[in-house]
Amino acid sequence: MAGQLALMCGKELNQINFMNRIIQVAIIMLLPVFVLSQNKKTAKLKQRSFSSVPYWREEFNYNGLPDTTKWSYETGRSANNEIEYYTNAKNAMVRNGVLVIAAKKEKIDGMDYSSARMVTNGKADFLYGRFEIRAKLPTGRGLWPAIWMMPVKENYGGWPASGEIDIMEQVGYAPDTVHISTHTHEQNWMKNNGVTSVAFVKTATAAFHIYRIDWTPGGIEGFIDGKKIFQHLNNTKGHGYWPFDKPFFLILNIAVGGDWGGKYGVDDTIFPKQMEVDYIRVYKMKDKK
Repeated sequence: MAGQLALMCGKELNQINFMNRIIQVAIIMLLPVFVLSQNKKTAKLKQRSFSSVPYWREEFNYNGLPDTTKWSYETGRSANNEIEYYTNAKNAMVRNGVLVIAAKKEKIDGMDYSSARMVTNGKADFLYGRFEIRAKLPTGRGLWPAIWMMPVKENYGGWPASGEIDIMEQVGYAPDTVHISTHTHEQNWMKNNGVTSVAFVKTATAAFHIYRIDWTPGGIEGFIDGKKIFQHLNNTKGHGYWPFDKPFFLILNIAVGGDWGGKYGVDDTIFPKQMEVDYIRVYKMKDKK
């Protein structure tokens, strides 16, 4: 992401937002159908069952800093030309049964914004299962919140060869549009052929919604409030298409700016902004054969 873009004048931005909205609606209408249909042509997903009780969970039923037995932080400057500085616990707090990750306008180590990037790496990793996250998203031009997963080890090489699973991504200039995606060596956004679906969630920033994936050896399915919008099937062509047979860890963060989040610049009048997470529940896949 190539640095912070200049802020546009109001008239210019309104025109861009109008055109962007038209494009979003077209994508919302067409893309999930395309993704699901193209995968159905190559393979049929074997239905799996999951345990009814989570084997790993974070309910945030306490107050104070996030539980250090479950969470650590990736700190400092980030990739993707993001313009925030990720702090160690300074921008994350649990209160009233909810995790709050805050993005702020403040100078830290030469950066103009701060945020948090919480990870389970080194505390918990996962291979297959059902992942449910109940969250309320922030709104504001320049923000880029995400709930996602990365591999514990780069077994098949650096990004994107070892995979990435995006359970939820949103950008602040399109606050009611939510994305679920995967990235692999052969299918990723740089090649413009990544496996992705989008959904219109009118109250994404006003209410809590449940973002979920079901990850099995045969594929990854994505859901919002129980409605399936995404699937990436294992086409058995090797790890170039399916690197999702190794452990991954969870990530929660709000980026500021960046190639995608900062496409139309950053509105400095919005800060501070926060993503709220009510709970995270992970269920074991019962049948691993």
